Amino acid sequence: MTDQEGAAALVLLASPIRRKIVEVIRAAHRTRSASLGDSALGADGLSAAQIAKSVGLHVTTTRFHLDQLVAAGVLTTATHKHPGAGRPRKLFAIAVHPTSAADDVAATRLLTGLLTEAFSATRAEHRVLSPDEAGYRWAQTHVPVTGAPPARTIGEWVGRVGGLIDVLERWGYSADIATTDSGRTARIELPNCPFRELATLHTDVVCGIHRGLIAGTMHQLGEPDTDVELIPFAEGSTCLARVHRTTPFPTDHEMTAPSPSQENSDD
Repeated sequence: MTDQEGAAALVLLASPIRRKIVEVIRAAHRTRSASLGDSALGADGLSAAQIAKSVGLHVTTTRFHLDQLVAAGVLTTATHKHPGAGRPRKLFAIAVHPTSAADDVAATRLLTGLLTEAFSATRAEHRVLSPDEAGYRWAQTHVPVTGAPPARTIGEWVGRVGGLIDVLERWGYSADIATTDSGRTARIELPNCPFRELATLHTDVVCGIHRGLIAGTMHQLGEPDTDVELIPFAEGSTCLARVHRTTPFPTDHEMTAPSPSQENSDD
């Protein structure tokens, strides 16, 4: 899947009415009964008419949204033959359980805002932003610039990573952090991704956005020389981010040595 195709699928789920349609089908799966009457959910899903009634839309409009969700791989369809007379009905069901607005409303709003900004930039610049660029630009817009120089010690570096953790918490993550590589690499575990089901469908897009978000945030915090690696579902439901400072910390001698300007002032 290309970045453009994946981004288009994300936009579908950014629509409140399409998220509502998905939630109606999901709720019906949870509460379905053994009865297969017109008011109950069949074994294979819900009809367009049933969904239209639940979301308060005309059935023709509902079918349009359903077709878009099927094309994006969010929903699947099956033909159900009702017992007795009558023609078979086309039923819609969840494909791979896409993201739910109820799972994390704040995170969904952030993602929706990011997508809106990214597509506005796409129209203005007449080119399609990559997911990494979209995440990076969000950080540039929403994470204040500290104006601080790059960290000179491991402690300062970990403090900058702490600022990144604060941003990730805004996105719905509860992160655990450890350092390796003499302190220059932060290993960040991200359990229970709020976009897990959507990331399963479009890993390159969702993870690209978060990779750019991490890199952009570190740049805003004064660490432009940072490499970011993001490993989705590295340990079950836990994703892993490795944030590596590409330049070494200055030695004690370099930190205490006078700068050229100081040496000239002593002459």
